[in-house]
Amino acid sequence: MKWLINNILHINLLVFILLLTLPFAGFAKETEASKMKGPVEIPFRMGERFEYRVLYNSFVTGNVTAGDAVLEVKEQSARVGGQSLMHFVATVNTKGLFNLFFRVENRYESYFDQEARKPLRFAELVREGSYRRDYNVTFDHKNLKARSVRETTATTRETTEIPFQVQDILSAFYYMRSLGLESLEPGDAIGIDLFMHDTVYVSRVLFEGREQVTTSVGTFNTLKFKPEVLEGPIFSQPYPMTIWISDDKNRIPVRIESGLVVGRARLDLTGFRRLRYPLESYVPATGRR
Repeated sequence: MKWLINNILHINLLVFILLLTLPFAGFAKETEASKMKGPVEIPFRMGERFEYRVLYNSFVTGNVTAGDAVLEVKEQSARVGGQSLMHFVATVNTKGLFNLFFRVENRYESYFDQEARKPLRFAELVREGSYRRDYNVTFDHKNLKARSVRETTATTRETTEIPFQVQDILSAFYYMRSLGLESLEPGDAIGIDLFMHDTVYVSRVLFEGREQVTTSVGTFNTLKFKPEVLEGPIFSQPYPMTIWISDDKNRIPVRIESGLVVGRARLDLTGFRRLRYPLESYVPATGRR
């Protein structure tokens, strides 16, 4: 039972935190990259908040609610090194019976220079059962270095070379929301450099097209992406995950779904507030297919 819960929760943490960014990560071909517009007006503002329900489904269990997750831009800016920065926070928590077997209370924070559109600091506080990890990164974009401090049973420090426009796993989502995706066609792939745990990652992600998705908060027109991941003991195929992003200027992650070796994991949007733009992707009942 603990093995199952552990895998479900770790996959949902990966799906929520990593794959919010990876729908836009990949090796972009020149013809594909040329279809994308450069940075446009930032489509989010302070106080924006998305809420999710974490679900697991299998033949044995049916749909089980494992926890909830929140992605938000804090109401007030934060100051780092004398600069006023946007403060992004993501949290993932188990709930109900899952807390009896394997409690998860994780928090991820990114401090983002909205003019340069780069993170200056990233923090990760992991609380999973009896396991504890605190991880902090400071980005030196002038010298192309990332300096990290990891605290578990001991403290380790690392310095890693980074590319020019690297993002952390949380800032990448906000950075990519500000790029123009309107000209993408099914089969295109787009890319970004992503820093995670002292390593710079890229992953090929496919744009599959447009689709309507219905959640508890309504039906939305969405853009559908499939990020590539490595096959292994949990994932059974190279493209097991799908993410649906609202097809409007807000770029809301509406649903994230992952196929596992046993069953499926899913995050569904349950609430939102303080969007910057009108919710043009929302489909009234008369327009649903």
